Amino acid sequence: MTGSSAVIRTRSWAVLLLGLMTAASPAAFAADCPGHPDALGTSRTLVVDPREHPRIGTMQYRETLPLKDHEVVLTFDDGPLPKYSNQVLQILASECIKATFFIIGQQAKANPEGVRKLVAAGHTVGTHSMTHPLTMNSMPIDKAEAEINGGIEWTSAAMTDPYKLAPFFRIPGLMRADGVENYLISRGIQVWSADFPADDWRHVSPDRVYQLAIQRLEAKGKGILLLHDIQARTVAALPKIIRDLKARGYHIVHVVPATPDRPATPTTPVEWLLHPPTETTPIARWPAVPNFTFMQTATLPAPDPADLNAQTAHQPQLLPHKTMAQADIAATLPAPGRDLFAIPEGSVEVLLSTTLSRRAAMRLAMAAEAPHAGKGKAGRMQARRTPAHAAPARAAQVRTAAPRPTRLATGVKKRA
Repeated sequence: MTGSSAVIRTRSWAVLLLGLMTAASPAAFAADCPGHPDALGTSRTLVVDPREHPRIGTMQYRETLPLKDHEVVLTFDDGPLPKYSNQVLQILASECIKATFFIIGQQAKANPEGVRKLVAAGHTVGTHSMTHPLTMNSMPIDKAEAEINGGIEWTSAAMTDPYKLAPFFRIPGLMRADGVENYLISRGIQVWSADFPADDWRHVSPDRVYQLAIQRLEAKGKGILLLHDIQARTVAALPKIIRDLKARGYHIVHVVPATPDRPATPTTPVEWLLHPPTETTPIARWPAVPNFTFMQTATLPAPDPADLNAQTAHQPQLLPHKTMAQADIAATLPAPGRDLFAIPEGSVEVLLSTTLSRRAAMRLAMAAEAPHAGKGKAGRMQARRTPAHAAPARAAQVRTAAPRPTRLATGVKKRA
């Protein structure tokens, strides 16, 4: 028992030490920068397979690199240009940072030593066309292919080991086109956009470049930063950007292509989204409706008219029993006679329905009330003395008293 307990304790300590070493390895790797103990460093290396995710960068595409929160990938375009590219290399070396460089073929042809310096420093080197045209979205595909191939040939020729060239390509000016992308993907080359730029190719101050880089990174929380190693403003802004990344708790990720000896980092498809949905995040869009393929397109036969007049007993029971019973009872009720709704022609009710008939109704009402006021000459004199404005009041009395119009109408008919 004593030996068994000792073995168990030994294994427990081994597991604990292994866990501590695993947890501390990224931080130790980031701090492993000789002469610069406070360097930002490179937290981890991400291995990607260009064939599995051929387009990355949310500035133009749905997917981006599978980064964790507060992880950044630094990328530089248009070099090498010794005057500024060498300074960028020194700044990155002082912080032990690994980045990705997209080389122009003409620059590699003119400065092959600059390409070799990038490879020797351990950075990833991709390509950025031969002459950096800003018309790859509209030029003929054969010309675009020549631009792509020229950049690849001269960049790989500048290297001591051509296999060090990564199958990564960034379209100049991000002027994407389906034909260009399809050609790159057919060759197993990954198309890189970015998640946010710092506008260092514009005529802005180095401080503005720094501000844009940090503000846009903070807005997204992680991603691919697009910079240029041929600009003086980038050289001036880069130390401030790195210093602020360190102060805000960001980590640098180095991206390399997968090889037969170096498999891709295991990831899930949702990790390639900039902001993967979670259980607490509502879905912003309805899911896409799939395209169904119907194997049989024959239509159903139309019902025969005789089937619509079939007996109730042979029809399916569509309504509840109570409802069907009520429908049968309602069908047997007698229809009301037409004379039930008839109104005698010439009655006060009919005359009052129009403006001209109202005057006739008032005259009938006045004539009908004349006998009650007095007969003979005295009655007629009283009717003449009755003011004209009293007629509407009497007509109103006729409308309110329902039995009287009926008697009046009867009396009128008798006189006629």
